[in-house]
Amino acid sequence: MAAISSDALDRARRVRLMIFDVDGVMTDGKLWYGPDGEALKVFHSLDGHGVKMLSASGVPSAILSGRRSSAVERRAAELGIAHVLQGIEDKRTAYEGLISSLGVEAAATGYAGDDVMDLPVLLRCGFACAPREAPAAVRERAHYVCSAPAGHGAVRELCELLMRAQGTLDASLAKYLA
Repeated sequence: MAAISSDALDRARRVRLMIFDVDGVMTDGKLWYGPDGEALKVFHSLDGHGVKMLSASGVPSAILSGRRSSAVERRAAELGIAHVLQGIEDKRTAYEGLISSLGVEAAATGYAGDDVMDLPVLLRCGFACAPREAPAAVRERAHYVCSAPAGHGAVRELCELLMRAQGTLDASLAKYLA
């Protein structure tokens, strides 16, 4: 069951940019390495379509990740995510630079992160989200904790929550119900 703060839906309603960490949010957090040392990532198609639906509803997404991976670049391109920041050690500074360059106020941003290095952004953004597997220090500071597991529907859950709060989910689903 999702954990939700009393003002989470109001916060979700104001989001104009949703930012995702990758490992432990868009993936299940496991790190796989191929025979040549390349990092392999597994993404869920439900999560990806949620990102596409969110974007089509008028809320773009961005990626802010501490690791660097060509798989993330490829997945972001498939999903139409234009802003991909990887290899970031200081996530708060990168976050501040991103929202400044896009002209978006912190209160109008959502961020999904799963570990303590995400706290500086989670504490600054308007809508802080975490997967259920996040450590207590992260979950306790989130406005919304997903019921679906990371890498297996948590991102989709967040995207649909945002669209529901903003009144765009029904219109997004309508084209599939015709």
